[in-house]
Amino acid sequence: MTQTPDDDFKIDLRSDVTVELVKHSASDADVLFAARVSTVGEQSLDELNKDPERSKGLINFLLRDRHGSPFEHNSMTFFINAPIFVFREFMRHRVGWSYNEESGRYRELQPVFYVPDESRKLVQQGRPGKYVFVEGTPAQHELVGRAMEDSYRQAYQTYRQMLAAGVAREVARSVLPVGLYSSMYATCNARSLMHFLGLRTQHELAKVPSFPQREIEMVGEKMEAEWARLMPLTYAAFNANGRVAP
Repeated sequence: MTQTPDDDFKIDLRSDVTVELVKHSASDADVLFAARVSTVGEQSLDELNKDPERSKGLINFLLRDRHGSPFEHNSMTFFINAPIFVFREFMRHRVGWSYNEESGRYRELQPVFYVPDESRKLVQQGRPGKYVFVEGTPAQHELVGRAMEDSYRQAYQTYRQMLAAGVAREVARSVLPVGLYSSMYATCNARSLMHFLGLRTQHELAKVPSFPQREIEMVGEKMEAEWARLMPLTYAAFNANGRVAP
């Protein structure tokens, strides 16, 4: 007899993202010893024991003139929990990034879904390539919240019915929407993170404007805050030079 899942299940609705720095080997000194090997060879190791503040001019020069490789000799690993559609945008960033994501083949996915809060602009105005987002009305927000919750509940109920009937997880997951939350580890270096931030965040200091989807920008803002703490001189030079990655 086929097992029937309990229809009275609870789904969790969220509007936030989680970003945690779980591991790192990243400091401004990493940039300096990597850069100075080109002129002083093995003596560049002395930079590891010096105050990077004394050489912030070199860091600024490297960023300004786009000498990028010295910014690759560091590593940051983040744990990220966000909707699947955020990860699909994230994984367009391939150079200098490594990813491992939660698997819907090997575990039963949990009913946690994304619904935008009142601060999320809902209405797109303009033509492709030249548009803006504006505030939604209370009626639009109510519609979005209700429609998303109803859709999520129906999709997850169907998913559970297939699992209860013995259907493989890798098949049953096909009915779940991209608003489902997933988890991953993402590892990058300062150079690859600067490329990411240049595209996925809006900032008044940016020479090249960017128009990211708000949800991936939320992730980027949290990653940026952690990086700024680890490499303050590099971060300051990034902003001083228009947030253009070297």
